Amino acid sequence: MVFSACFSTWKVDTWRYGRQLAAKETAHQTMLTNLANANSALVLAEQGKRFALEQWLGASEQAHYRVLTDEQTKQARLRDRLATTDLRLSVLLASGAGAGERLPAVAGPGGVVHGATRAELDPAHAQRIIGITSAGNEGLIALAACQAYAREVSAQNP
Repeated sequence: MVFSACFSTWKVDTWRYGRQLAAKETAHQTMLTNLANANSALVLAEQGKRFALEQWLGASEQAHYRVLTDEQTKQARLRDRLATTDLRLSVLLASGAGAGERLPAVAGPGGVVHGATRAELDPAHAQRIIGITSAGNEGLIALAACQAYAREVSAQNP
């Protein structure tokens, strides 16, 4: 009789422990599922941010390319006008005693120079100056694009 009472107690205890273990396993699985769902939500949010940044970068790159090609077109037209002598570059000379007073003022095709003494540049020198300013303009356009990118990235990652 004592043996059967002990056996029943063990049987009941085993059943209780089995239920407790099953409840703990269910709770553990629920926790793992919740963690996986939270991780998936974070991954999706980061993917959304990355997609938005890629879209912005694509639009920014197109705008930068458009500005750059427009500037290159303007510089090419300017070089062509200088080459055909349709346009002449001149510089303002310093005035005063012995500072270029012997050079006559040069009037351009678009107007008359009043009072200031100017000297016309050689077309080859004018072409080189335009080339230098063109490279400078392209550098400034690239710098503006880099600054816009840095501002956008730093705004998204405070």
